[in-house]
Amino acid sequence: MAEPKAGNANKSAPEAESANGIDLAVKAERAPLLQHGDGRARCFWCGTDPFYMAYHDDEWGVPERDSRALFEKLLLDGFQAGLSWITILRKRENFRRAFDGFDPETMARYDAAKVEALMADAGIVRNRAKVEGAVASARAYLDLQDKGIAFSDLMWEAVDGETRVNRPKRIADVPAQTAQSVALSKRLKGLGFKFVGPTIVYAAMQACGLVDDHLAGCHCARP
Repeated sequence: MAEPKAGNANKSAPEAESANGIDLAVKAERAPLLQHGDGRARCFWCGTDPFYMAYHDDEWGVPERDSRALFEKLLLDGFQAGLSWITILRKRENFRRAFDGFDPETMARYDAAKVEALMADAGIVRNRAKVEGAVASARAYLDLQDKGIAFSDLMWEAVDGETRVNRPKRIADVPAQTAQSVALSKRLKGLGFKFVGPTIVYAAMQACGLVDDHLAGCHCARP
């Protein structure tokens, strides 16, 4: 997901937005948690936007083991590269519509005409390399499936099948990538997946609960 821009903060946790004129990212190192009106403390990056707060509470860091859902998340993180995650999150339903629910079998059959239709769709990120990369990744997904390997198994193998709980105390403690994301990125690239650099892969690992990087004191942090 997108990156905070506070000091030496990492490039993988979702990006903070301004709230009530306050640049949350600038203050993140001093106050990495936000206390919200519901009495809950949350990681600073969700700000005070109810939409983003719900994503933080209900999705980010929750273990996901469904192959299709993991595939969707990885592709969306690829589309996010260079943009804020909230931009992609707000366009997610448009992406799902445009890419046929991120069904790999359907996507793998996309031809040049479909790619051009996607490039004309103002509801998504119209980046040709990313659109064509998504199609290539769908084909790689099916190749993997033909080999008898579930995409979920491939992803979770990177963390030996169990969520790695890190519980950072400061934004600076959250890495942009890890040895596990580097290794998984290399494997995915070797299989033909696109836009799967180590930072993008780590963002997907955070979002899908392969790692738990909720800050210490966040109400979503596991004991």
